[in-house]
Amino acid sequence: MITYDKPREECGVFGIISPRAVPAVPLAASALLALQHRGQESAGIATFVDGNLKCKKGMGLVSEVFTHDYMEFVSNTKIAVGHVRYSTTGSCNIENAQPIETVHSKISLALAHNGNLTNSMQIRRELVQSGMVLHTTNDTEIVNILIVRNMLATNDLETAIVNSMNMIEGAFSIVIATKDKLIAVRDRNGFRPLCMGKLGDAIVFASESCALDALGAEFVRDVKPGEVVSCDLKGNISTRMLNNASKSGLCVFEFVYFARPDSVIDGISVYDARVEMGRALYRQKPTEADYVCGVPDSGLQAAQGYSLESGIPMAPAFVKNKYIGRSFILPDQVAREHAVDVKLNPIRTTVKGKRIILIDDSIVRSTTSMRIIKMLRRAGAKEVHMRISSPPFKYECYFGTDIDDRDKLVANHYDVNGICEKIGADSLEYLSVENLCAISPSTSFCTGCFTGDYPSPITPTLKHAFDTGNN
Repeated sequence: MITYDKPREECGVFGIISPRAVPAVPLAASALLALQHRGQESAGIATFVDGNLKCKKGMGLVSEVFTHDYMEFVSNTKIAVGHVRYSTTGSCNIENAQPIETVHSKISLALAHNGNLTNSMQIRRELVQSGMVLHTTNDTEIVNILIVRNMLATNDLETAIVNSMNMIEGAFSIVIATKDKLIAVRDRNGFRPLCMGKLGDAIVFASESCALDALGAEFVRDVKPGEVVSCDLKGNISTRMLNNASKSGLCVFEFVYFARPDSVIDGISVYDARVEMGRALYRQKPTEADYVCGVPDSGLQAAQGYSLESGIPMAPAFVKNKYIGRSFILPDQVAREHAVDVKLNPIRTTVKGKRIILIDDSIVRSTTSMRIIKMLRRAGAKEVHMRISSPPFKYECYFGTDIDDRDKLVANHYDVNGICEKIGADSLEYLSVENLCAISPSTSFCTGCFTGDYPSPITPTLKHAFDTGNN
């Protein structure tokens, strides 16, 4: 079984609709490049050509899946949806790549989904027992089937989507394309980000605002938790709300690690939030040192905040090899661990004989932190004080973040002093849950992976599936 020393990214979604033909597919590809950090396993874009659904998907990065020739072939269309994927439910294979297409006599649609449905196993079981044949193992196909079934019952697309979304639970930021409409949906708790923008007279939706910036689009607003936004080819926009919508579940780890620092989510600057986390780390436990150093790239903004609050100068401790690629795809655990040595190289003139405050976003299994601290020791660091801009991971995430098995989380086996000794640091401090949530006091964050308290009910069946690895 492959294990990881970082929480894995979720997925990224994008949609565009224009009253006139535009290079919708190339624009979608550009947006997906900006969202590539959210998923690197597969990429896909769906569009409609002369009313017919066309979709191209492939394993790998956006630049590997979409060639210049393909984008020229479908360059001028009015609607497109795109997706970059990291699998949290369903195997890593081409059958599970998104968008998921459905072609039915009643409706053709393509759907891209970020998140994880907590009642998908129950719905899947009911569909199979009713005679339905499912072609993937992910939970997104279930949403397509529900929409078609409700479309047959109501003969109205928006009503069918609202009825379908009221049947599912968990995290879902979704964009849906038909031949003449683009619909965006955010789950009632607002677990995953989703924003809306304008590009000329086109309407666009994206997981993060950085994708809008990449296109030169104007940010309009965030999609509200529980909101269904429908756009047609004439530029008309209508909204409806799901049942029991409550802004209570925005994933706080979006701000710690997942989102790009240039994004703004629900009015909160990711960059500013990370700087504030670093400031709070110093206030929480002031420590004297010669330099503050961030682990590239995940600890850099928090390190800046720590430096600003403490007055201790910030300096680079490592050079990152940006050509190393993705270490998690290496064939065995030993190779993945050695990839850390190749990816990061200490700057000896910075650390030799110095007391270092080393800041990173998280510790999962501790192997990466241990190797990084050993590098600094070999480079001559006098002291290494580790500071983490999030609380200790202790629990699963049921809403689309892939955190390692609970028994592999180091915080479930050692207290802070024990982890400090294990990784070889002179001291260790995690940011408290209270100080983490203080980045936006008016926001109700989901902190379930740190506290075990979730804003949405977790059924015993779902918990058992996660505990046994059958999700």
